[in-house]
Amino acid sequence: MKISYLYVSMLAALASPLTHGAVTADEAAKLKTSLTPMGAERAANKDGTIPAWDGGVTRAPAGYKSGEPRPDPYAGEKPLYAISAKNMAQYGDKLNDGVKALMKKYPDFRIDVYPTHRTAAAPQWVYDNTFKNATQAKLVDAGHGTEGAYGGIPFPLPKDGYEVIQNHRLAWLGFSITSSSSAWVVTADGKRSLASAGLERILRPYYDPKGSLDSFKGYYAYSKFYTTDPGSRAGESIMEHAAINNQTARGLWQYLVGQRRVRKGPSVAYDTPDAVTSGLGLVDEAFMLFGPLDKHELKLIGKKELYIPYNNNRAAGAKIADLMLPKMLNPSLIRWELHRVWEVEATLAQGKRHVVPKRKYYVDEDTWQIVAIDGWDASGELVRTNYTLTLLASDLPAVISNSHWGGYDLRTGAYYINMASNELSIQYKPTSTPLTPADFSPEALANEGAR
Repeated sequence: MKISYLYVSMLAALASPLTHGAVTADEAAKLKTSLTPMGAERAANKDGTIPAWDGGVTRAPAGYKSGEPRPDPYAGEKPLYAISAKNMAQYGDKLNDGVKALMKKYPDFRIDVYPTHRTAAAPQWVYDNTFKNATQAKLVDAGHGTEGAYGGIPFPLPKDGYEVIQNHRLAWLGFSITSSSSAWVVTADGKRSLASAGLERILRPYYDPKGSLDSFKGYYAYSKFYTTDPGSRAGESIMEHAAINNQTARGLWQYLVGQRRVRKGPSVAYDTPDAVTSGLGLVDEAFMLFGPLDKHELKLIGKKELYIPYNNNRAAGAKIADLMLPKMLNPSLIRWELHRVWEVEATLAQGKRHVVPKRKYYVDEDTWQIVAIDGWDASGELVRTNYTLTLLASDLPAVISNSHWGGYDLRTGAYYINMASNELSIQYKPTSTPLTPADFSPEALANEGAR
């Protein structure tokens, strides 16, 4: 594997995550020269297949109305080439194991590779906060929590896998968001069905533009999903209060219509089957990472070039019947690009149990969001691979990974997609009036479910 030259010295010095944290002022200065304001390599790669970052895309398309499906900004482009089982050996060093497995399993599975566009961007105040965080943020809770960071990427010059994963947790995805959401499952025999649909609301106080490190209360995100379909589950809700470290307790609640009460949900974590996807996905695969990851130890492998789904506005606007074929997502609708990613290996910690004891996370260098996951079982067999159809939301501005994500079960052949707004009323958008923490109280959850 080819590791980025900028980080060879860092990787050689890996130590306990507890020893890591803020970088020096001289190191942070790279965020204004050789690195982007978020910590990615600003320059193009050697052969120009990954271009230099030029600021990303920061304006909404002409005539765009918030909440509508965002148009494909590159609709006129044609694939440069396609990769399938026939020629994957030629590109093997830039394919993750899960994609290779899908190519071997399905002769008609392919990826269409398009020109790379580094569209990722964030508001200037996020860049400013990232620069501050670089010299003051530190890991706590054995590497699973963060202190001293606010309103930006905490570790833009990461030294280990724990810092990279914390960057994902605290990535820029907007502040106050709502979206229609559906989860669809395709079974091993090729039958497509709706697992759930409803409304997702997300508040990320960590990115409150009016907030500060001093006023921050310790919850980096609140999220709530209200189920409308199928009818047998209409009214069910689930809500999370995600804490930045163990000094603030994580909260998770469920509202069950049959019981007409809100209950805490301590078991909704780790490898619990995810009810939203009819049990096909695991809870800690949701949004590419949901809840604690402390059953695994994390190792930073390095940075590499990888083909990943990127700028997939076309797929996000497609009809579900066109997008979800009997065995796979429609290859003709998925846009793949070559990008640099951080590779983090997660292995089961001593004395812990998990049905996926080994994973590899691939984290986009421009956004710090997990864009692919491969998972192995206890026998060493590759059994799961997860994806996200990253969406260009230039109105925020951002490239987001927490919509249109899903996974494949490589043993059974079933697969799913979640947080899909295809053919629904609202695509991931800022709320007209910002949500508040009061909107995410157990009482508010009960009131919604009782309607």
